[in-house]
Amino acid sequence: MQKGGSKKQIFKPQHQPRPGSETEMDPEPVFDRPEIKGNNKLVNKIALITGGDSGIGKAVAILFAKEGANVAIAYLRENKDARETKKIIEEQYGRQCLLIPGDLTKEKHCTTVVKKTTKEFGRIDILVNNAAVHYDNKTLEELTTREMLKTFYTNIFSYIWITKSALKGMKEGSCIINSSSVTAYRGSPSLMDYSATKGAIVAFTRSLSANLIRRGIRVNGVAPGPVWTPLIISSFKAKKAAKHGSDSPMQRAAQPVEIAPSYLFLACEDASYISGQFLHPNGGEIING
Repeated sequence: MQKGGSKKQIFKPQHQPRPGSETEMDPEPVFDRPEIKGNNKLVNKIALITGGDSGIGKAVAILFAKEGANVAIAYLRENKDARETKKIIEEQYGRQCLLIPGDLTKEKHCTTVVKKTTKEFGRIDILVNNAAVHYDNKTLEELTTREMLKTFYTNIFSYIWITKSALKGMKEGSCIINSSSVTAYRGSPSLMDYSATKGAIVAFTRSLSANLIRRGIRVNGVAPGPVWTPLIISSFKAKKAAKHGSDSPMQRAAQPVEIAPSYLFLACEDASYISGQFLHPNGGEIING
């Protein structure tokens, strides 16, 4: 894993059909640092993570398990990646992992995800809304209504539906963490609808934080910069995917393992006085807002 920004990073050109498979990426994303031991920051906590089969969600699920949490993972249909994540959580870190495949663009399934999680574990202490999709378009005219609706249903509607259902059983001391993006703050000329949803996530997070503060439930978010995940190689053409992140200040994309600690910090007691805020692991880009 590249450590600094002295040399521009270029990946091997590659493309996969949506939603992409992490195990077929070259190089495969780095999702864990097994040499670093956990510190019991989330012992016996129950976490529900959407999009937890691969990418950032996978790294977060594994880190949470390393810190003592049992995890439920909601994902679309990437069963091979999901099974690998479950194996690591259960065999390497000794925690339980519930896999819940299905389409999060359907409100009924979002409700089902919450019901299955609470049935298995009894409650939800940490909710991580992380599932996402994007479509690369050179102009607004190229953006189809089908793509736009898919992006909004996945990236923001599912967050609201999952959270609405989960809140019925979340108690004081619980927390919610939403995945936004650096594009919410500076836009993206080829990801206009995606950036709009990520901006909506920022507004939703801050509004929900104010709404829930008297109930003792913290709401925060993470706004990563470029990260090497299946979303990239399934959304962009091969040559563009190869250069992903090379225009960031550090001249490289992050590995998911570099993003996951931001979620851990917001989930544990270290962040007990923090709500309505965003962390920005983005490779050095200066953000206002």
